Amino acid sequence: MPEQPNDISATQSCKVGAFGEVMMRLQVPGVETLAQGNELRYSFSGTGVNITSALTRLRHDGYLVSTLPATPLGEAAISHLRRLGISTSLIQRDGQHLGMYFLENGFGPRQSRVTYNDRLGSSFNTSPIHMYDEQRIAATVELMHFCGITLAMNDTVRQQMLQLAQAMQAQGKQVVFDCNFRPSLWGPDSYEFARPHYQKMLYMADIVMMNERDAMGILGMPCESEERQLQLKQLIPDVAAQYDIPVIAGTHRAILSNHMHSLQGYMYKNGSFTFSKSLTFPVHDRIGAGDAYTSGIIHGELSDWIPQQTVDFAAAAAMLAHTITGDTPLSTETEIMQAMADMYRDVDR
Repeated sequence: MPEQPNDISATQSCKVGAFGEVMMRLQVPGVETLAQGNELRYSFSGTGVNITSALTRLRHDGYLVSTLPATPLGEAAISHLRRLGISTSLIQRDGQHLGMYFLENGFGPRQSRVTYNDRLGSSFNTSPIHMYDEQRIAATVELMHFCGITLAMNDTVRQQMLQLAQAMQAQGKQVVFDCNFRPSLWGPDSYEFARPHYQKMLYMADIVMMNERDAMGILGMPCESEERQLQLKQLIPDVAAQYDIPVIAGTHRAILSNHMHSLQGYMYKNGSFTFSKSLTFPVHDRIGAGDAYTSGIIHGELSDWIPQQTVDFAAAAAMLAHTITGDTPLSTETEIMQAMADMYRDVDR
């Protein structure tokens, strides 16, 4: 295990933000399907919620940039965000609708399933082009996270994202971009349609979350090798050089039997790759684990850790996120450090 800081409480706190939609998660209890169940449990989530909540747990100040409806549902979402420690001072109130998704937990060969409802009609995705004060937002936070899922929504949201990223860059602030490519959200010819929008964000990013499949699919980069790690080592340095990206990070996941997964994180910085060890663990709730990994990379970079410590920390954060119900990572720095030291601890008394 790499050397840890002598005093983790000395980690500098930063103001971090995320631009993204807040959604209501409606989950069928247990492993019943929607057709079987007669009750739902709700919470509020979204990539931006997950990122800012996770970084707040790591002692940063998290701000969400979003639009919520001026309705009781919007008020419930605001209350939920505040309980997570997220600042709502940059959230706008407009419109009448909140995007929702229904989650059915899988079991054995039956996969978990997510069904979206009214996402494109949500207050966030129908907000007018000049909804946000980009200069004020960029003056408030030191780092802003953007996600490829948000980029896929519509032209107005894409323009809002671009304007905010440009404002951050103009004020010398950090931009984080998570590719998080979902072909189903882009429609026919998804790669060709998405490519120029991704390229604009990559040119502005200081930290990018992606892997070799993103490079080949979204960016159309050729690769002769069929082995994933060889593809990664060939393509990621080219992406970093072409788009002048200081840090690129991501994961490789393998799905095993009996709800067991294995995960290995990587980080490319200063012309070198750093890999975490491969972690194998049981999965309770997978959604949001990628955001936990991203938050770990951001935290390590903000804390000026060496790459090995950062990637090990991020992988352990992702592992713990698989054990927590709900989308939102909730582990503290101390808990993640403990997981790095000993994956299978007895009861902590």
